[in-house]
Amino acid sequence: QVQLVESGGGLVQAGGSLRLSCAASGRFSSINTMAWYRQALGKQRELVASITNGGTTNYANSVKGRFTISRDNAKNTVALQMISLKPEDTGVYYCNADVRYNTLRNYWGQGTQVTVSS
Repeated sequence: QVQLVESGGGLVQAGGSLRLSCAASGRFSSINTMAWYRQALGKQRELVASITNGGTTNYANSVKGRFTISRDNAKNTVALQMISLKPEDTGVYYCNADVRYNTLRNYWGQGTQVTVSS
């Protein structure tokens, strides 16, 4: 079983910064793409940013230039640095990973709340 555990959410004023972290633990041989998704109240979950095990990144247009995704393959962690936060960034942020142990499976973390006040 694989677990993804997020940390770093909280309440911040508009224009502020937060850093989210996610650590993968359990039995696996490798992790492919890791990503952050978010879900605002009453809205569908959306991709915020992703990063392959080779370091290729992809960002939602709404966060380009403000958010940076990074990962440490040795520690099986992924982080999301968020700056210039806006109220519309408010939501539950979920870590996601494609993890291989014999087969490739997709896992979700439990989510961490990010609230940006205006």
